[in-house]
Amino acid sequence: MDKKNLNPEFQHYTVMAHEAVDALNCASGKIYVDATLGGGGHSELILQKIQPDGRLIAFDIDNDAINYASKRLKDYKNLTIVHDSYTNIKQVLQNLGIKEITGGIVFDLGASYHQLTKQERGFSFMKDAPLDMRFNTDNDFSAYDVVNGYSEEDLIRIISEYGEERFTRRIVKSIVNYRKTKNIETTLELAEIIKNSVPKTKEKIHPATRTFQAIRIEVNNELQNIKNTLNDVLTLLSVDAIISVISFHSLEDRLVKQCFKYYSARCRCKPNEPVCHCKPPMLELVNKKPILASESEIKENPPSRSAKLRIAKKITSWEN
Repeated sequence: MDKKNLNPEFQHYTVMAHEAVDALNCASGKIYVDATLGGGGHSELILQKIQPDGRLIAFDIDNDAINYASKRLKDYKNLTIVHDSYTNIKQVLQNLGIKEITGGIVFDLGASYHQLTKQERGFSFMKDAPLDMRFNTDNDFSAYDVVNGYSEEDLIRIISEYGEERFTRRIVKSIVNYRKTKNIETTLELAEIIKNSVPKTKEKIHPATRTFQAIRIEVNNELQNIKNTLNDVLTLLSVDAIISVISFHSLEDRLVKQCFKYYSARCRCKPNEPVCHCKPPMLELVNKKPILASESEIKENPPSRSAKLRIAKKITSWEN
């Protein structure tokens, strides 16, 4: 596909494309899922490997991503693109008559470059835009509601927990004081409030980075969605199918690590239980430590440096 003919405004770098897809051991005749279609990079690699009789179901809630990837992948007949969140994967596959994911699934978590940099989406503190940060623009709840509507206690909770921000209380105090006179409307307005409320440090990242991350996670319910979806997906995978997950910050990676650790453990008993009655491990870890992007990839796409890839293979099913 000639990418020159695609939307030039949509920019999406596919992180660890070959590592994540090669792990799936793609084969014709099996069903695969790309839970986060984005620019279609992972999907295209999968489609190339599963000809002629494989099938790929790809999910995304972003209209720009859907439009871009639909054009990029238009020549592949064994692709179904679903304009829906991966949180609904179980119901969507059921509606499509698919009982099991027989090949594997790939997740590329977090916001895309396009989402973070498109001005009107309100993700970035580098461009002035209305406070938005919604992955799914059909939803009503946005960053504006969090910043202007949450109590001081709730703001402290999400910025501390989701942003891991050490100056949380100073930042929240400044936000609450500012909004006593007027609502905070734009990204630059919020970024300036944050910048003025924290001491200067030697850190290279912008002082608003962690707070913006925390608000984005809250708006899109990202962590709970990941946790719920991973549990759903494991019940859908066939034995020998692969799950491949790329995460971009420690909170996401911790959830994936904990999920894989739980389902690959031989014993999940509480310490005080005298006899183990645990089911056998459902998963086998393909890599015990996360795979990181190569130096050449980081040079080409610096945000790749924070990416971590974890892979597991389903080895047994648990009956309900």
